[in-house]
Amino acid sequence: MTLKAITKGCAGLALAGLAAATMLPAAAQTVAVPTAENPFGLPDEVTLFGKASPDVRTATAIVNGFVITGTDIDERVALVTSASDVDVTEEELLRLRVQVLRNLIDETLKIQAAEAQKVSPQPEEINRTYAQLAEQNFQGEPKKMDEYLINSGSSPKALKRQIEGEMAWENLLRRNIMPFVNVSAEEVNDVLARLEASRGTDEYRLGEIYLSATTENRAAVVQNARQIMQQLEAGGSFVAYARQFSEATTAVVGGDLGWVRLGQLPSQLANVVRQMQPGQLNGPIEIPGGFSIVYLINKRQVLMADPAEAMLNLKQITITFPPGTTEAAAEARVEKFADFLEGMRGCADAEGAREAVGAEVVSNEQVLAANLPEQLRNVLLNLQIGQTTPLFGGVKEGVRVLMLCGRDDPKDAGAPNFAAIMDQIEQERVNKRAQRYLRDLRNDAYIEYN
Repeated sequence: MTLKAITKGCAGLALAGLAAATMLPAAAQTVAVPTAENPFGLPDEVTLFGKASPDVRTATAIVNGFVITGTDIDERVALVTSASDVDVTEEELLRLRVQVLRNLIDETLKIQAAEAQKVSPQPEEINRTYAQLAEQNFQGEPKKMDEYLINSGSSPKALKRQIEGEMAWENLLRRNIMPFVNVSAEEVNDVLARLEASRGTDEYRLGEIYLSATTENRAAVVQNARQIMQQLEAGGSFVAYARQFSEATTAVVGGDLGWVRLGQLPSQLANVVRQMQPGQLNGPIEIPGGFSIVYLINKRQVLMADPAEAMLNLKQITITFPPGTTEAAAEARVEKFADFLEGMRGCADAEGAREAVGAEVVSNEQVLAANLPEQLRNVLLNLQIGQTTPLFGGVKEGVRVLMLCGRDDPKDAGAPNFAAIMDQIEQERVNKRAQRYLRDLRNDAYIEYN
């Protein structure tokens, strides 16, 4: 088509639009003025030309000449969904594919930058990390992990590519950012002094999924964060989602922030975390630069013993029911069991349950509180010696109680050492610079979508 033809076509569109406008009733027009919150002066409502939808497109891209295929996306999506026990809807699958494409683009940029700066991870390093994952999850048998990945719709290649991206990023940060992050001895000593001053106050072990946002993409990021929350609340793996979606450097460890105090968190996060209990999720929470989804893993007091590290001496008393036991007979037996428990005066009486109610009594003197189910752990840590938990269980598995017969609390935790505090401050600063570095890589990239 010639320039003249193009110009003529554009003129025709303009005239057609003008004609259409004259046939519509007059309406008040509001022109948005650029502000700090709306720097582009965008109107509240916009009319898009054509039928294009940013959420419905072929999810492939070419990043500086490197092709990301549909298979790459499918296999990476499978890495996320295989760690979840819930079914993924078609709508959620589409959203995952769009998000995974963004992640693969970032991953490719990191790998390409590492190659350009000659700090790429070597194949033997990647294979070593892959073998370590097999050791942790499949008793050191990589072939079993290969089979698991293939059967779940992913592949060893997909996981190794993710490992390569994470290692490439670590190498880049180690070269370009970490040497230029400085923490003074005075800063570390100030933190140590504040820790001692806050002895006995609460601190929290948090998992975080951080999503950066700008004024322009804020609404899309909020929607994405809410959908991630829905999947997590339905049983999705927090660690898996953090590894795939979080933009913080903690993504490689499943979003684990370690132990932090409220004063170390942005005020918006601190206000939410203060109200949470271990095992709870919350988000999305708007913080400077983006949004966070937080998971409270555990809670303890600064420089004090962690109750979850207590070693418990327990007795488990269980009654079982023969096949065919009627509901009435089961209720009668449970009532008799409850009466016996109420009459016990201490752990010495527990053995009498064998003869009195036909119970099985099992003792264990070395039970780490942290290894118990959360509900039981919270109950047991509030019991006195000789007291029992409420009855739990059912006809199939038996009805039982746990009796606390001894407790050895750990010694008070000492203050973190100088090196640990320095490392924490450095990581926070590295994380902020890393986000800016990745933003620069995106801005300089040539990305073509198919």
